Parts: sequence; structure tokens; C-alpha cells
Amino acid sequence: MQEKPPLDLFLAAPRGFCAGVDRAIKIVELALEKYGAPVYVRHEIVHNKFVVDALRAKGAVFVEELDACPTDRPVIFSAHGVPKSVPAAAQARNMLYVDATCPLVSKVHIEAERHHANGLQMVMIGHAGHPETIGTMGQLPEGEVLLVETAEDVAGLEVRDPEKLAFITQTTLSVDDTAGIVAALKLRFPAIIGPHKEDICYATTNRQEAVKAVAPKVDALLVIGAPNSSNSQRLVEVGRAAGCGYAQLVQRAHDIDWRALDGARAVGITAGASAPEELVDEVIDAFRARHDVRLQIVETAREKVEFKVPRALREPA
Repeated sequence: MQEKPPLDLFLAAPRGFCAGVDRAIKIVELALEKYGAPVYVRHEIVHNKFVVDALRAKGAVFVEELDACPTDRPVIFSAHGVPKSVPAAAQARNMLYVDATCPLVSKVHIEAERHHANGLQMVMIGHAGHPETIGTMGQLPEGEVLLVETAEDVAGLEVRDPEKLAFITQTTLSVDDTAGIVAALKLRFPAIIGPHKEDICYATTNRQEAVKAVAPKVDALLVIGAPNSSNSQRLVEVGRAAGCGYAQLVQRAHDIDWRALDGARAVGITAGASAPEELVDEVIDAFRARHDVRLQIVETAREKVEFKVPRALREPA
């Protein structure tokens, strides 16, 4: 029997599910238990096909717009948050709805509203078209939130009053990239007000720090996550910026490009905040089938954050 080549696998910690994702999934599961199937979900509850397919199998129906939901079944809003117009439309149709918006995204919404009430125009650092960005910008009237994606975008901003500005950010951005955009904003608009506490969430920050610790040790980095997952895409970018020559996003073990890993002696593995641990185990097993694996954990933080689900779902029907 041919001996398997040795391989060091460095497993980043923290990785995978964050408290907001965990809460959102529980909300769908509890709604199914309480109200029975089908339960409708506006947009993917979290950006992970494996998770969405598992919930679909239990009776969740995923739709992109509220119009696709009947009025006699519950509807859940995804963890990314929704514009104010969405719950308003649900109320107008007398629908039963549950908001699974991550509390850390809700914190940004509240921040934006507070600044708006104080007469400030908002600048949002985020990705155009991402549901979290759409939801956050939709908390305020049209024109009250200006979007920038890069430091270069700052030069083209046309603001109402440079003395009355505040900025907020999407919660899943690259910490380092965002710092550059914030610096550009402060340089052009010295009076701009920032958040009291960093908008980029603890889980995004922690996963990026773990990748920075792993990247110099490995020849290649695999990030388990979905292509539409912002925080997963940022982990790939952070790995490359931290010196890892090859970083690949994979949804499942069968997505691994083994030819690209040929000759690698050390590989790093992490998972985005919406990727379950069983997909990490699946990838590790795929490596064990091909290599004599020595597994090492690289831990940079320990997370104990937990968010409660809405009380209405914890009470009997």
C-alpha cells in the first residue's frame, strides 16, 4: 500500500458560525416548530447553500421579495437586515413576520437613525448590491446615505454639508481596507463623526485576525464559504494580503482544486461566519483521504457571544 504524503493542516480559530448566524438559523427552525411548514424567508437567511438547503428540506420557502409570500403564513427577514419599507409592507398586508436581522447590524441601523435625527448626512462604507448595504441604506430617506466602496470613491462624494456628516460601515468588511477608506474620509471631511464602537462585527474581525496568523505558516489557504458571502470573500483577500500565495474559496470538499495544491506541505483552513462546522470536517476528511495529516489549531481569540431569539418564538403557539 502506497504511503500518503505528509501534510500539515493549520485550522484557524475562531472560524465558522457567528452568534448572529446561529440566531437567524434558530429563528427559522423555531418558527417551523411553532407554526408548521411552510414558513417563508425573504432572501437566504444566511449566505450558505448547505444551510439554506437544509432549512428548505424542513419546510422553509425562500423568496427574494415579500410579494411572493402569502398573507396567511409567517415570513422571516434574513440576518442581513431589510429596508424599513419591507416590514411596513408586511404590516400593511397584516402579515405575521419575524425579524432575524443580526443585532450587530441592527446596531448600525439605530446609529444611522440617531445621526439622521441630529441633522447629519450619512456616508456608508459597503458593497453596492449586498443585502446588508441595501437594508442599512433603506433605514433613511433617499439621498440621506451616500455609499463608498473604496478610498478612491471618497474624492467623488458630493455632500450636502461637509460639517454635518457621519459614517457607518457594513459589518462584514475587511478591517484593513476599511481603515484606509476611513482615513480618506477623515482627510477630506475632518468634521465627520464615526461610530462609538467599530461597526465591523467582532466575528468578522476575529476571523480575519485568525487568517492573518495562519497565512505566513502555509503554502495555501482554503476558505469554506459561499461566493455571495461577503465575510468569506474578505477572508480570501486577507489571506492573500497576509502573504499566502494561494487562497481559494470553496463551498464544499468537492470544490477543492487539488492540482493547485500539488506539492503543498502546509495548508490553512478557515470558514466564513455562515459556514457550518460539518463542512470544515468534510474538507479535513478529504485531505485525510489523500494525505497523512497533522492537524494544528491556530487560535487567536475565544468567542462567547450569544444572541437570544425573539421571545414570541420561545412561547407556545
